[in-house]
Amino acid sequence: MAEKSDSSINKERKGVAAVLHSEVKARTFHPGVHILGGMGNTTAIETDHGYVLIDAGASKAMAASFMQAMQEIKEAPVHTIVYSHGHGGYNNAAWYFLEMAKEKGEPPPQIVAHENLPIRYRRYDDTWQLQWYLAAMQFRLPPDDQRKPILTYPTITFQDKLRLNLGNRIVEVIWAPSETDDSIAVWLPEEKVLYGGPAVISSCINIGTPLRTQRDDKRWVNTLEKYAALQPEVLIPGFGKVVKGKDEIQIMLNNMAEGLRYLRREVTKRMNQHMTDVEILHDIEYPAEYFDQPWSAPLYGCPDMIVRDIYRSENGWWDRNPTNLHPAHPKEAASAVLATISDRKSILDKAKGLMEAGDVQLALHVIDILALAPDDDDDVKEAKKLKSELLHLRSKDVPSIVSTNLYLSHADALDKELEE
Repeated sequence: MAEKSDSSINKERKGVAAVLHSEVKARTFHPGVHILGGMGNTTAIETDHGYVLIDAGASKAMAASFMQAMQEIKEAPVHTIVYSHGHGGYNNAAWYFLEMAKEKGEPPPQIVAHENLPIRYRRYDDTWQLQWYLAAMQFRLPPDDQRKPILTYPTITFQDKLRLNLGNRIVEVIWAPSETDDSIAVWLPEEKVLYGGPAVISSCINIGTPLRTQRDDKRWVNTLEKYAALQPEVLIPGFGKVVKGKDEIQIMLNNMAEGLRYLRREVTKRMNQHMTDVEILHDIEYPAEYFDQPWSAPLYGCPDMIVRDIYRSENGWWDRNPTNLHPAHPKEAASAVLATISDRKSILDKAKGLMEAGDVQLALHVIDILALAPDDDDDVKEAKKLKSELLHLRSKDVPSIVSTNLYLSHADALDKELEE
């Protein structure tokens, strides 16, 4: 894929920032169907029994804003909350709607999720500190602001499809595994309106996020094909702009599926030639017909990440270097390497020269010879300071906000270490 200019990357970043914002602002894209914002496209659907709310929000303040926005549209209770998927943040505030119903003397909303979601929630209960640490890096959150989320488990689970007859509306909740194995879609069959959830986010498919568990590309293709078979006329993505028009939606969904099939074929061919994931990344091409489309911009996910997850689906954790099969402790290994270097200045000079020439990634490889060492001498400190500077530069080279944040989060950690 061709390199992008700084101005192009910054423009794309602003676009993804707008997509990821948490502003609550109701917009109506179909009669009785309202997008509230929040964590992506939280959606409220009016029915004779009350609202069906897709995702309850990350915080009490966000949930309260959802409630206010709905009541301003139409005064009605929240009858059903549907969890789009089990990732943290999207439904941390589901408890708020239960409490509000109790205060008003109304029946509590039923909470619908796929049957795999409680399994994920139990994992998150066990690993909430890890989950917070990963989120802090990926989204540049305050690392010390750890708090265990309140996970409200669903009251109704289903396997493949749940049909809700709610008076004036039929609402179908469909299993749509994609970003998680508990992802769902919400389908209004009589109106041809589809809420696609995390399977469609109006940018490159989010497979291979560096800090997360593996995501199944074949299963994702099946979900996209399932969506296309419904022939929706309105598509609400998990993030991004609503798409209208059956033909345009078909083109989008089928192109996304074909792009994933292409990557699976090309990665498999290279795996069969015994290439490693990094070798594949430097050999594979990303055709514009799949990866230069409005719905494939590498703003969150990106093709490189998808390649690595496809590779991971058929390979173990080993990078094929025998040195790393049963490694020494990283600090001990780095100290041993450092002890062999008699001319540290040459390493610093080489890294600086590469940086000045614009070869930032190569400069990072060179500076790590010094910067990974736990030693506290002046050369190592200078190397860590230079690495921080390089990470800031590298963050400007990539459009994916995930990659950008990981570079900057590590730079923050190095700066903090140097201050102590």
